[in-house]
Amino acid sequence: MVEFAIHTIETAPEASRPLLEESKKGFGRVPGLHAVMAEAPAVLDGYKQLHRLFAEQTSFDKDELTVVWQTINVEHECHYCVPAHTGIARMMKVDDAITDALRNETPLPSDRLEALRSFTLAVVRDRGNVAESAVETFLDAGYTKRQLLEVVLGVSQKVMSNYINHLAQTPVDEPMKAFAWQKAGKPGA
Repeated sequence: MVEFAIHTIETAPEASRPLLEESKKGFGRVPGLHAVMAEAPAVLDGYKQLHRLFAEQTSFDKDELTVVWQTINVEHECHYCVPAHTGIARMMKVDDAITDALRNETPLPSDRLEALRSFTLAVVRDRGNVAESAVETFLDAGYTKRQLLEVVLGVSQKVMSNYINHLAQTPVDEPMKAFAWQKAGKPGA
């Protein structure tokens, strides 16, 4: 396996250093994903911008953000992001019933959130070639065309993190190890 550097602020390429400083200020530490992405400053910057846009400028509430993020993380079987977003959901005060349902791929506590998960899965699995009936079901659940497009923004962000974590085998951050996860039915699960 190719080993990736887990950069510190001191070892990162010059252009990544301010981005890692920003991460440290925001999280109290440099998350491992950011430390890996620092190898390519444009990647780290792009990821942070997508995260900021999705988390702060979409019309989704905290529960809906969590549904989109964790649906993608679980579908992609991301060993790093599922625990990370479990911790993030706790910090955001998302109901544990939502987080548990997402992690365990069991029904969510509301039909509306379930419609969001189903649509997000359709976007990921069908690579955007979503059946018209899935789009109609999403809209009939009370979501909008704007939110349809915002799901794609969330997918874009998570593709970056999930794929990079697979390639780099990013170690789970110490504070998130308590939320370790493995897809149900997988060996060792």
